Amino acid sequence: MSNHEFDTIDLLLSSDAPTRAVDAFALAVIKIERQLRKIFTNLVYQAECYGSEDVPKLRDALSSNTKIYFSQIEACFNALSSISTKEIIGKDYERLTARLQEAIGYRNKIFHGQLTQKNLSASDLEQLIADLRLWSELLGNGAEQYFGYDGIKRNSFQKSALPDIHKVIKIKLTSIQDYVDLLKAHQR
Repeated sequence: MSNHEFDTIDLLLSSDAPTRAVDAFALAVIKIERQLRKIFTNLVYQAECYGSEDVPKLRDALSSNTKIYFSQIEACFNALSSISTKEIIGKDYERLTARLQEAIGYRNKIFHGQLTQKNLSASDLEQLIADLRLWSELLGNGAEQYFGYDGIKRNSFQKSALPDIHKVIKIKLTSIQDYVDLLKAHQR
């Protein structure tokens, strides 16, 4: 997996901007959430029933569901894939997931202009960013290995070049409605 996904974060951190740590932190959380979503949507797209003409409908199914957040995307992914995020991330999964959930909570507070009750320093945020970067690297490398897509490449709606990709999919999706039902089954 390319480490370029965090280049913007590194630029922010190396700047003289007084808000560099909080800005880089918020962007890191967004990138993590987007990466898992893209890996999930890529895996969904591997269903034989979906082609390029279905991409707008697949996007709409996810974007119109307002009860799907990071945890729900992870649950949907784990329901669909025979290889869970825990297996992909490996031995650091529990620690990194706890850090990620902590980061998402802080990000939500920050985005809403609220205080975090932790009085987070720039150093605290940089440590969280380091853990988010590790999560991203482990997830991306594992996803590339198992699914042929790391969640970083720009187009998640592409068919995998891996000949046995269908073997990692546990749920047979046969329509857009099947996808909608998968999302609904795991929504908040």
